[in-house]
Amino acid sequence: MATRKQRPLNPAVWRLAAVAIFAIAMGHFEATVVVYIRAILDVVPTPEQLDPATMRLVPGWIIASEQAREAATIVMLVTLAYLAGRNIYDRIGVFVYAFGIWDIFYYVGLKAMIDWPSSLGTTDCLFLIPQPWFAPVWVPIAISCALITGGIGLMSWQERVLAQSRKRPRRPSGDASADETVEMSKVK
Repeated sequence: MATRKQRPLNPAVWRLAAVAIFAIAMGHFEATVVVYIRAILDVVPTPEQLDPATMRLVPGWIIASEQAREAATIVMLVTLAYLAGRNIYDRIGVFVYAFGIWDIFYYVGLKAMIDWPSSLGTTDCLFLIPQPWFAPVWVPIAISCALITGGIGLMSWQERVLAQSRKRPRRPSGDASADETVEMSKVK
C-alpha cells in the first residue's frame, strides 16, 4: 500500500487559525461576562429593553464599568495584533480579522447562553465608547464579515510582500555597494 507524503500546512494558515481560535474564545468569554453582569446586577436592561431611553436610566458606574470592559477588549485585540503581526499593515490585518471573528462569536455566545438575539433585526447597544451606539444585530455581523475579509486580504498581501522580499537578491554588505563604488570612481 503506497502512502502519500502530506505537504505541511502553510504557516500563514496556522497563524490565521490561531488568531481565529483566540478571537472565538474571546467572543465567548465576552458574552459570558455580559450574561453574568446582567444576571448579578439585575439592573442592566435585558437585551429586549435596549434602547436610548432605557440606557439613560442605567447608573453611571455601570456604564463606566462597561466602557472599561470594552476598552480592555480593544487592548487585548491590539495586543494580539502586535504579537501576531510582522509590520504595521499585517498588524492592522490581524486586528480587523480578529475583531470581526470576536464580534460574531460574541453574538453566537449570547444566542447559545440566553437565546438572544431573537433575530438579526433585533436592536442592540453595540458599543458604549464614546457613547452608546444602537443598531440591529445584522449591522455588526455584516461589518464583521467585511472586517474578516479585509483582514485576510491585508494579511495575504503582506505574506506575498514578505515572500517577494525573500526572493530578491541581497546587495553585498560593506561600506558601499558595487553601484556606489562605480559612481564614486567617476567623481574622482
